[in-house]
Amino acid sequence: MITKLHNVSEYTELLKQQGLLVSVSGDTDALVGHISYNSMDIKDNSLFVCKGAHFSEKYLHDAVKKGSIVYVSEKEYELPENSEVTAVIVNDIRSAMGYIANLFYNNIWDSLHLTGITGTKGKSSTAYFVKYILDDYLRACGKPRSAIISGIDNYDGVINEESHLTTPETFELHQHFLNAVNSGIEYLTMEVSSQALKYGRTLGVMYEIGCFLNIGEDHISGIEHPDFNDYFHSKLKLFSQCRTAVVNLNTDCEKEVMKAASAAPAVVTFGIDRPDADIYGYDVKAEPVGISFKARCDSFDEEFRLSMKGLFNADNALAAVAIARSLNIPVEHIKSGLKKARVSGRMEVYTDASKNLDVIVDYAHNKMSFETLFQSTRKEYPGRKISIVFGCPGKKALGRRKELGEIAGRYSDHVFITEEDGGEESVTKICREIAQHVKEQHCSYDIIEDRREAIKRAIDEAGENAVVLITGKGRETRQKRGTQYIDTPSDVEYVEEFLNTK
Repeated sequence: MITKLHNVSEYTELLKQQGLLVSVSGDTDALVGHISYNSMDIKDNSLFVCKGAHFSEKYLHDAVKKGSIVYVSEKEYELPENSEVTAVIVNDIRSAMGYIANLFYNNIWDSLHLTGITGTKGKSSTAYFVKYILDDYLRACGKPRSAIISGIDNYDGVINEESHLTTPETFELHQHFLNAVNSGIEYLTMEVSSQALKYGRTLGVMYEIGCFLNIGEDHISGIEHPDFNDYFHSKLKLFSQCRTAVVNLNTDCEKEVMKAASAAPAVVTFGIDRPDADIYGYDVKAEPVGISFKARCDSFDEEFRLSMKGLFNADNALAAVAIARSLNIPVEHIKSGLKKARVSGRMEVYTDASKNLDVIVDYAHNKMSFETLFQSTRKEYPGRKISIVFGCPGKKALGRRKELGEIAGRYSDHVFITEEDGGEESVTKICREIAQHVKEQHCSYDIIEDRREAIKRAIDEAGENAVVLITGKGRETRQKRGTQYIDTPSDVEYVEEFLNTK
């Protein structure tokens, strides 16, 4: 529950202090008992936020009828004369939402050991590695397990569900924080997307740890980031919102990243084969059931093991080591937590021993993750034929079609191009665009729009001594078609069906 409510004047004063308030008309003495941008989620004494490209004045009228006493918007709307609703007009609705949420929830995030992780690839894996470490430690202390907000799942002590956004919208995010605190949870680890940072979903939140993994071109489109510079500098905003910056020295644009990291009161660096890092990782090896690596710092020099394939996961695991050390987690729990770690839909390997066939399900969906996945597969499965099943989303990250097509064509023996959240764009069109770039690499391919059929064909036609990569969706159980998300089996379920591994 919310321990302290604030009146409208406190909200307007805060918005004024932040340079966001344009005007206010109406009563400002009433207490705000609820905040929402969804007209279906209105209670008595609600503050309603008018936002979104598809916002309609009808939503505001509905909110007023249901009990909203104040609305916040970038423009003033006409309401019935007897409505007595206060209008708060701002110049940036997204930023306003951040400050409104912090006030309504009374900076509830400050009651948590809060870690935020950003980067082009590896956010989910790193977040789950941290969670396993924390949970190992908390279990030994007899305390509740940690919370997580990720592109895979959200768990806050109350809600445990498949994720819809990498970083939730502002009001939902703060509700997760509140749920965690009310559940007695002390630690919360979350992914922080470039979109969340750009549009202020985390505005006003201060992270105990802010981790920067890497940077590469992604999410460049008319509805995301117009160019790399916008994408990159959106991610760098995390450093102004953390007490300790944890930075991978092997990232591209290292100098600029380190300069931005200096905004944090403390900086901890890590890096594979970087002896100059605070947490120095070295001796990365592929093992029969995972990988191993060593890490050295001023308090330990230890070997760590992951029970997951993928040599690239050493970078993510080393980031988790650096985060855990910054949170003062004992090294024995770092070691045991990493050894237990699993990430749903990440490097999940299914085997048909009779054919020496391995099928790998992974979320890899951008240029960096594709490159590292293929390179690691070549090293871990030398001499194997490699095929891949993948697609690209509609109306976003448009550069992926060329980049992923080229990479898949360069490394694969055969490519199956299929549906992957086409949304309002034609799946046929997307697949054909990808195919052109696969073809340029002189690689054979099939377009099979039905994802189930594409996976079945890839497994059936793989033959012996082969690896099939199925990327992009992991354990997700929805496909975006049009404006709706349609329930579907996950890639893992398809693989289990066709390999008879259930």
